[in-house]
Amino acid sequence: MKLALKLVAAVLVALVLGAGSALLLVRSGGLGGLVSSGPWETDLTIGSAEADPYTRARVAVAGLLALNRSETIYFTAARDGEGDRLRTACTYRVEGSNPPARWWSITLYGEDHYLVANPQNRFSYGGETVLRNEDGGFVITVGPEEADGNWIPTGQGHTGDTFTLTLRLYNPDESAARNPSGIVLPQIAKEACAS
Repeated sequence: MKLALKLVAAVLVALVLGAGSALLLVRSGGLGGLVSSGPWETDLTIGSAEADPYTRARVAVAGLLALNRSETIYFTAARDGEGDRLRTACTYRVEGSNPPARWWSITLYGEDHYLVANPQNRFSYGGETVLRNEDGGFVITVGPEEADGNWIPTGQGHTGDTFTLTLRLYNPDESAARNPSGIVLPQIAKEACAS
């Protein structure tokens, strides 16, 4: 009887450790081919035949309806240009010009990987909807207080919560698809935080 109890306990411990480590890998980023360009990161294996089971599970959890890598490159920023976590209580300046792709978009997601509710129902800007500067570049303000021009609200009542920005490059140029870390992507600068 003692042997059977020890065996059951060992199996339960193995199941908990196995499931826990798999969940940790899925939520933390897996073991894929991570590359970055400033604060933006992408995994070269997402949407490719090289994706391991953990990467595929991570996409299933966080990247609903993700397209094949040959069609889209997904960059995510969880930190600003100084390396600090993006927080809903802070205001950020996202500044850049058109990335090398047929079409692009920048979208704000909450910690749960879903759009953050806001009264304006504004979650994203793209190459055809963003207001541009005279030089063709753009500035998007991301923060809790309404701003003139391009503004993505971080939601209300979420002080201290974190968020991510996802930059999608649809039909990227061939050079961008070959070397995503060589792309010049928008800068993310923290401007102010509510206390």
